[in-house]
Amino acid sequence: MNQVPADWLREFDAAMRRFYLIDHEMAGMEEADLLLYADLPPEEAALGYGEDYDLQRMDTDWLAPMK
Repeated sequence: MNQVPADWLREFDAAMRRFYLIDHEMAGMEEADLLLYADLPPEEAALGYGEDYDLQRMDTDWLAPMK
């Protein structure tokens, strides 16, 4: 089985914390879940994961009307 690169995972977790205030462990992601996103750049993967699971971003004005 492929392994998620440690550098990629650190950057992915940093992006997850910045956008959603959680990391992959808090999100309940296991290696198989991470591998679904590991072909993307970490920031893009974090945003993709958030969109796939309808996570509320914390780095935006959540009171602003949706477009």
